[in-house]
Amino acid sequence: MIKKLLSSFFVFSILTLNTLPIMAETCKVEHLDVHKDAPCNLVTIKTDSKVVEQGNVLLFNFDEKYFSKCQKAGTIVHFVVPEALYTREGTLLLPCGTKVVAEVIGVENPKWFNKNARVSLIFRQIVLPDNTCIDIKARPFTKDYKLKEGPWTTFGKVAVSTLTLGIIGTGAGVGFAFIPSPAKIGVGIGAGVAVGAGVGFLVGVITPGCHYKAKKGEAVYALLMDDMTLCNK
Repeated sequence: MIKKLLSSFFVFSILTLNTLPIMAETCKVEHLDVHKDAPCNLVTIKTDSKVVEQGNVLLFNFDEKYFSKCQKAGTIVHFVVPEALYTREGTLLLPCGTKVVAEVIGVENPKWFNKNARVSLIFRQIVLPDNTCIDIKARPFTKDYKLKEGPWTTFGKVAVSTLTLGIIGTGAGVGFAFIPSPAKIGVGIGAGVAVGAGVGFLVGVITPGCHYKAKKGEAVYALLMDDMTLCNK
């Protein structure tokens, strides 16, 4: 009896040792390097699928122009994967040209004191070149998960307002100075520039901010809120 038990244990041990390498080969972990600040960069490679784990960041490009002033909740926005996505170790995840479908879930219009518009959207589906559809859940990788214009756009708006009213103020200063005495044109210019530019800056800062605009091809980073599973073929 003891000999039979030892023999069975020996056979089981051999089978187990033989199958462990196979099991190890069917599941391995690779990495993505899309964004250095991504909360996660792990991809689990299995025999039948690839799982891009929650917290990974992907890069999508607008496949059309977008202007928040003309949009509302429920609008569908199309994106595209600009180039083939590989893991650091060389496994292909998404081919170049993969389509991405997103849904706008809210648009906050510009507000007073130069607060720019904000667009909330969810990336809902990936469409591979062979028309295979994969459901995903991802949000823009920003502090508040919303798309908005950057600080340079805001700065440009204020600068344009300052310059425009500064020019108008200069013209008005010249006119008022010329009427009583042409010799005082320099004084009028100085006063007009100061007043016009000051008013222009104030108007630029107080008035509502900018609507969100995106050109076709503009890039957006997307944060996966759930695991994304890609089937092997």
